This record gives sequence, structure tokens and C-alpha cells, in this order.
Amino acid sequence: MGQQTQLKSSLLLILAALIWGFAFVAQRQGMEHTGPFTFNAVRFVLGAISLIPLIWVMDRKSGQTKERIRASFKSASVYGFCTGLVLFAGASLQQVGLMYTTAGKAAFVTGLYIVIVPFFGLFLKQKLGLNSGIGAVLAIIGLYLLCMTDNLTLGKGDLYELVGALFWSVHILMIDRFSRRTDGLKLSLVQIVTCSVLSFIVAFSTEKVELSGLSDAIIPLLYGGICSVGIAYTLQIVGQRNAHPAQAAIILSLETVFAAIGGYLLLDEILGVRAGIGCLFMLVGMIVPQLPPLWRRRENSVRV
Repeated sequence: MGQQTQLKSSLLLILAALIWGFAFVAQRQGMEHTGPFTFNAVRFVLGAISLIPLIWVMDRKSGQTKERIRASFKSASVYGFCTGLVLFAGASLQQVGLMYTTAGKAAFVTGLYIVIVPFFGLFLKQKLGLNSGIGAVLAIIGLYLLCMTDNLTLGKGDLYELVGALFWSVHILMIDRFSRRTDGLKLSLVQIVTCSVLSFIVAFSTEKVELSGLSDAIIPLLYGGICSVGIAYTLQIVGQRNAHPAQAAIILSLETVFAAIGGYLLLDEILGVRAGIGCLFMLVGMIVPQLPPLWRRRENSVRV
């Protein structure tokens, strides 16, 4: 894989992280006017709509026959439905959690999926290095400083985000595997539609869906739909295709930093000294598992 290809993948993933970071702000603002499942349902619909013209153009450029296009949709449908189920779980927990915590805290707790991914990789017979263990310890310390109250309990919103991080971990592993087997844009479309349909079902069952509320939340919905869903999830899929999962994870973890910046600039959210130290521990804990093992570096230097 050439350096130019790797650089392009990295830039796509950084842009996705930037969009997702500020999306935490949009998601909090949107729920001032509508329920969490209604917000997700509509934003994922907008994301799906934004993808359709792009898919049409790419299929026309590729010169594929109608049979090939139908076959690619069929392949993407199977993989997209599976990832869509996991996406729905992660997005729902994240959105509900944002009702009870700040955008910055939600992003850092969600970002723990970076630490969890290597442990889940054990089920795929991937080796777990010392770096992952160190990163997990640092992340747990950071989580305690950021989220634990004086009576040693997690806040309600932080707990939702923590459980959601488990689903985001599964999602990133599924995307890494499936994006290499099918059309990335079609995979993105199917998973988004799946998540939207499920969100609508829950919204109409548990929430009061009003056009006035959706109208008041139009700006957060447009950002959360077109940018966060339609653009960023596609950037993730395209970027991960030519990037190692560990490389993708460390770049995507920057969304936590962008979220904290967005929360400070747009929502006047201030974490405080203890929470700030916790964020620092968590960020380092997210980065350490993705770094090359020191023992391997020494071994290579000896061989040279």
C-alpha cells in the first residue's frame, strides 16, 4: 500500500472524526425540541437520502451493468443489515445518554471503544499485546476521574454511553471486515436505512412525534443527518478500506477532542480540573494500544 493511499485514508478518517465530534453538540441541541429516537430516525433518513445521488453517480461512472449493480446491492444488503442492527444499538444508547451528560463527557466515554476493540479481537483470534493492557488501565483511571461521583457510581448518562461503547467496538470490527467484501457506499446506505427504520418504530411507540419540534431542530437534524450520517459514516467505510483497524481507531478517537472543543465553544460546557485530567488519561489510554510495541522495536533494531 503506497504512502499516498495511506495519507488519503488518514485524512478521510480525520475529517470523519471532526464531523462526529461536533455532532455530539448537534445531537444535544436537537433534543431540546424532540425525543432521542425521533431525532435519530429523522437524521438517519436524511443521511440515507444524501447518499442516494452519490451512489447513482458512482455506479454510472463505474460503467457496471444493471445486473452487476443489483448483485452489489444484494451483497451490501446482507452485510448492511447486520451492521445496521449494531449501529442502531450504539446510536440509541448514545442519544439517550446525551440527555443526562455533556457532549464532551459523552464523547470520551464513547471513545472507550478504541480500548475495547483489541479485547474483542481476541474472539477473532487476534493477539492482545501489553500496550492494550496498559491502555485499558489508563482508560479506567480516566473514566473514574471523569465520570465517577463521590459515592462511587457512574452517572446515568455516562452509563448509557459506556454500554454504547461496547456496540461501537463491535461496529468498527464489522465495518473493517465487511467493507472489504462489498461496495462501501451501498453498505453505508443499507446500515443507515436499517437504523432509521428501527428508530422510527421505537419513536412512534414511545415518543410524541411532532412536526413543530422537528422544525425547531432542523439545523441539528441537517448536520446530524447529512454530515454526521451521510458523509462521516461513508468516510469511515472508505477510509478504513485502506487502513489498519488500529490506525483507524487511533484517528477516529480524535472525535473526543473535537467534541470537547465543540461543547466548550457552542454549549459553554466546562469539564473542570478533575474531569480534564480524566479526559487526558482516557485519551492516552486510547492511543497507547495503537502504538507499536516497544519490545518489537528493540527486536528490529537488534536485527538491523
